[in-house]
Amino acid sequence: MENAFDLVVRGGTVVDGTGQGAFEADVAVKDGVIAAVGRVAGRGAEEIDARGQIVTPGFVDVHCHYDGQATWDNRMQPSSWHGVTTVVMGNCGVGFAPCRESDHNRLIRLMEGVEDIPFPVLSEGLPWNWESYPEYLDGLASRSFDVDVASQLPHAALRVYVMGERGVNREPATEADIHAMAAIAKRAMEAGAIGFGTSRTLNHRSSDGAPIATLTAGEDELTGIAMGMAAAGNGGLGVLQVVSDFIDPAEEFAMLRRIVERSGRPLSFSLLQSPRDPQQWRFMLEQMTEAKAAGLQIRAQVATRPVGVLFGLELTVNPFSSHPSYRAIKEKPLAERVAMLRDPEFRARLLSEEAENARAPGLSPARAWDRIFPMGGDNPDYEPTPDASIAALAEARGVDPYAMALEHMLDGGEGNGRGILYLPLLNYAENNLDHVRTMLQHDCVVPGLSDGGAHVGMICDGSFPTSNLVQWTRDRTRGPKLSIEKMIKAQCRDTAETVGLFDRGLLSPGYRADLNVIDYDRLTLKSPSVAYDLPTGGRRLVQRASGYTATLVKGQVTYRDGTPTDALPGRLLRGAQAAPLKMAAE
Repeated sequence: MENAFDLVVRGGTVVDGTGQGAFEADVAVKDGVIAAVGRVAGRGAEEIDARGQIVTPGFVDVHCHYDGQATWDNRMQPSSWHGVTTVVMGNCGVGFAPCRESDHNRLIRLMEGVEDIPFPVLSEGLPWNWESYPEYLDGLASRSFDVDVASQLPHAALRVYVMGERGVNREPATEADIHAMAAIAKRAMEAGAIGFGTSRTLNHRSSDGAPIATLTAGEDELTGIAMGMAAAGNGGLGVLQVVSDFIDPAEEFAMLRRIVERSGRPLSFSLLQSPRDPQQWRFMLEQMTEAKAAGLQIRAQVATRPVGVLFGLELTVNPFSSHPSYRAIKEKPLAERVAMLRDPEFRARLLSEEAENARAPGLSPARAWDRIFPMGGDNPDYEPTPDASIAALAEARGVDPYAMALEHMLDGGEGNGRGILYLPLLNYAENNLDHVRTMLQHDCVVPGLSDGGAHVGMICDGSFPTSNLVQWTRDRTRGPKLSIEKMIKAQCRDTAETVGLFDRGLLSPGYRADLNVIDYDRLTLKSPSVAYDLPTGGRRLVQRASGYTATLVKGQVTYRDGTPTDALPGRLLRGAQAAPLKMAAE
């Protein structure tokens, strides 16, 4: 007898993405969509025994930077190791289209500086078989992936394409410039962009130190681009994505709200607790509540653990990067550096030196050893207490913090110079994550900001989705947790809706058969490590997990127990995706 379904997941505890309580059920898949949820009598060509495990929709990560990787790689790792089945890139205004040949290196340097992806990796890896943004999408559309990929039009590339050197130098856009950018934005949305990304933060600089071209773009420019998006399709297309320093939060939010009011385009922005103003996030939540009451869709993307920097001998920086003795050996292979750092004479000289750069990480004048923590082992602690800091550990041992840090980098983690230190910079001003829990309970907030595919030598946050489950629904000890139903809804249905992907994020008949089977009790986030698998042998931080029994994209198993299969059913998503007809009618 012919099988009724392509695949049936049997007897799992279904957390369906609606936020309702979990329930035991089978999930049947046919032709790439969910066919049934409940007691399924028909057989599947393949069956997965999910008894004792949870079954969830695939995770939707709305803040990634795979703009380059997607042009040379089929697997959007590390995200796809962590149950992610849809990624959105083009965030923060950085990307590679539109772009003239003469500006290739300019955009590479910008991505290198903003997202810490080395110049040689991008220079060698990017095929540059496009100039316009629609041509870039066409190139992606010809490729297959282990996740679905959605792209946003990057403001920095757009500004440089239209304004040239004037755009790079952050000169005000003329009326003609704005008209040209609006026309390109309209065509980009019609070609399949899911939105438009821009940056208004001083933290985003090219590798030559220049601030990002979009930093001071005027309200008239942003409004013009948004109106170009509003002119696309039937009633407008695309979501606006913004990262800003919010130096004057009231003024900045009011400007963004005016743009949303005028254009009708939904907006999401990055929301983090800053040590500069640890309570500002409360104001932003209030402003979003007021905007929602007025019928406007403004949402915040919130990092669900501290955003910080990882230090190590294999990484971009470490606490000795600005010390003369270390600078003299920094280009040597790791094994040679480790041998020299273990030499008592060299080590003593290094520890006696002062950093040449007063702003060196963790060093003078701030002396931030009380905020730097050893990283290592499974399920790393992303809510560490002060007594676990390098300063506290060094005091307990009666040694200098520099010596303590060096010892961990040499012998911690996997050893042989692969130990990693962790400095939380944002979301940790009060040494706990209570504020993040409050943010996540707001109905205008979604988890985001993983930066999957970026910051390859300093940050490894593409693992956010796994961390969200391990930390927030199971293992947190320093305060209340969140229900697993709430977290799954947040990183499946809520994130999908934020960018207009209404066909996924739920386990319900008619929806995309993107799902995870997770051995929840055994779900483990591994410690970050280094791989040399980028073009030219480039280095990157990776972080894996165990406990994902299976991940499915469009009904096909892409990962079994963390190992990729041959299936690459993921494709470029061209624009927003409608809900299944019968669901849209309900």
